[in-house]
Amino acid sequence: MLVRVRFAISMVLAAAALCVSTAAADAPEWLKQASRTAVGGYEKEVDAVVLFHEEAVTLDSGGRIVTVERKAIKILQKEGIRDAIARAFYLSKFSEVKNLQAWLIAPGGAVTDFGKKETADIISDPDDIYDEGRVKIINASGAADIGYVFGFTSTTEDRPLFYQHQWLFQDSHPTIVSQLVLTLPSGWNASSLTFNHAAVTPRVDGSTYTWELRDLPPISFEPMSPTFTNLVPRIAINYNPPTDNQAAVRTFANWGEVSRWATPMYDAAVIVNEQVAAKARELTAGAKTELEKIQAIGKFVQNLQYISIDIGVGYGNGMKPRSSDLVLGRGYGDCKDKANLMRAMLRSLKIEAYPVIIYSGDPGFVRAEWSSPRQFNHCIIAVKVSDSVEGPTVTVHKELGRLLIFDATDQFTPVGDLPDYLQGSNGLIIAGEKGGLFEMPVTPADFNAWNRETRFAITETGDIKGTIRERVSGQESRQPRTLLRSVSADDFRRSIERWLTRGATAAKLISFSPSDGADKATFDMDIEFSAPSYGQLMQNRLLVFKPAVASRTNSLTLTEKSRKHPITFESNSFTEEVHVELPNGFEVDEMPEPVNMNMSFGTYETKYELKDGKLLFTRSLITKRASVPSNKYSEVLNFFSKIREAEQSPVVLIRK
Repeated sequence: MLVRVRFAISMVLAAAALCVSTAAADAPEWLKQASRTAVGGYEKEVDAVVLFHEEAVTLDSGGRIVTVERKAIKILQKEGIRDAIARAFYLSKFSEVKNLQAWLIAPGGAVTDFGKKETADIISDPDDIYDEGRVKIINASGAADIGYVFGFTSTTEDRPLFYQHQWLFQDSHPTIVSQLVLTLPSGWNASSLTFNHAAVTPRVDGSTYTWELRDLPPISFEPMSPTFTNLVPRIAINYNPPTDNQAAVRTFANWGEVSRWATPMYDAAVIVNEQVAAKARELTAGAKTELEKIQAIGKFVQNLQYISIDIGVGYGNGMKPRSSDLVLGRGYGDCKDKANLMRAMLRSLKIEAYPVIIYSGDPGFVRAEWSSPRQFNHCIIAVKVSDSVEGPTVTVHKELGRLLIFDATDQFTPVGDLPDYLQGSNGLIIAGEKGGLFEMPVTPADFNAWNRETRFAITETGDIKGTIRERVSGQESRQPRTLLRSVSADDFRRSIERWLTRGATAAKLISFSPSDGADKATFDMDIEFSAPSYGQLMQNRLLVFKPAVASRTNSLTLTEKSRKHPITFESNSFTEEVHVELPNGFEVDEMPEPVNMNMSFGTYETKYELKDGKLLFTRSLITKRASVPSNKYSEVLNFFSKIREAEQSPVVLIRK
């Protein structure tokens, strides 16, 4: 994985939580001033408010950067106590935390301070065996409570690889004052881009630039919302030396320059020796086509053990891969290692491929306006293929030709498919002069399909017994495949039972047989079930039941009356045919009206047919990748409300 500050350390934090008594101490003036800030008017779910947050970055004439961070946060609810934690990230070989201090100010004014004795120094990423990325932590949550103000300051020294920086003005909490201060040597200048907010223009005083925002509201979670990184205000900064300064090589004017910078770092690690070539021949011995060769190697690389290798971080921003022969010999690697090993194995078979650096988790994060490697955290691969290879993840690059895009790390998404959190992303194809930023493909709805056939017979007392036949493909198949591989057989069975009982309260799972067609991005499952008293017999004359026995696996109910953020849709489809054998002596008295909705973001349709004493109910929901603005939330809400109403609507049978 590329460099990232990932604090997957909840157990460590819990163990390190401090329970200290208030001592005779004093807080710095900036923190005392921030603690006097009046706050109020927030909704009850807001558990803390950031009173002040500043990052002051100073570059000296020798190329060294000193970063001083200061932050003050007031705890409003019990859940906010967990925010009384100070963190300072550093690279063990290339940077240093010079100072980390923290304070708690009680509502009555008493101050507790925390310093070296209360500081823990731990690895930031548990998967990183080389231990370069580390974090110093002061956890004061054990001494904090509602009404307290927690503040900290940290000082870190570093030498930047290139002169670019980005700053997020807030986390999910409301923020009173947030600012980035950049101080440069004489003659240098800075420029910035603003994302997710109106342009923020810096105050300039000589060679010091200050970007500031005030009174930022909380960023709340909403179903089907854009990711946090597409909501939080952030700025991207380039700072440049005088044009005659040799340090100019540390800036990027366009994406082509980024590709040229990264290409030697990756290409040098593609080692095609006999060991690599022999393994490639072994894996593809039974392959008859070009695609089958790529699939065989892709599956092997995906199944290598994932271990983060952030070695050489200070020289390559965490993007420097290990050599392909070393990765094969050791049997483990991270995303960039796996991509480069796959390149080497394919090259031994005369198939060319290119690394693609990308942002994993938010397809809208990487912005074309800012040419910087700092926008990426993951590496995948683009395989150059002939016309014989077809599929929804094959795309055409104007310089490199037909490319099959593949994530060699995600073992739940095979060759021919692409994780939905990468689809539509801007990724940097690293290919020297021909490389550059390129948009990843988006697979169509009929590829990400969930097709179901349900058959059941209903008795005159309302009992039902039948079968469900699931046929799932594309990214829709990733969810059940992941679950099947990740839990025990008993837990998987229980998950099916829970799903069945959501639609039919007393449903019993008789048998099931899952089939993970991982190589083809499919997942099939046949289910046999029963449910006593599913239909309601009224006055011994009317029998009422819902044809939609099982819920849609990806069903979602929107219930909030208003909306702050856009509503995002993925490209997928769900179709179901329900065949119902009616009981002897009954006939259909009432059927719901069919539904047919066609919106800009999707379509929904239901139909009812009666033939030869059997009822056929069909439903279909198709959505396309789209973002609907919040001012059209009522349209989306109405769409899902009608779906919910249609799928809860009963059929009424009457005794003849």
